[in-house]
Amino acid sequence: MSSGGGSMVEVRGFSFIKEIFDRRGWPFPVMFELDGACSALELAEKLELPRDKIEGVFINGHAGPLDRTVCPGDRVAFVPPGTPGPYRVILGLVNPADKAEQK
Repeated sequence: MSSGGGSMVEVRGFSFIKEIFDRRGWPFPVMFELDGACSALELAEKLELPRDKIEGVFINGHAGPLDRTVCPGDRVAFVPPGTPGPYRVILGLVNPADKAEQK
């Protein structure tokens, strides 16, 4: 899969997202050519992945929100909603301090 003249990123998806890859006949992982740095959300949009199926992202093994930067050469994995509560904190999808501020 190619988007232009950049370097490749390795992209995986779990659960519902992996099912999208399978329906599209994509390999696992799919290699995607990236022209330069972008947010994980922008990468998901380039891949035409539905935003409502993505809650967080791993970039080179570090979990976080979709505003994190993806660079050519990175390994990316999109995480769907539904990760159990304690794991959401461990994976960095929810910051306990943010939850306390909302109360």
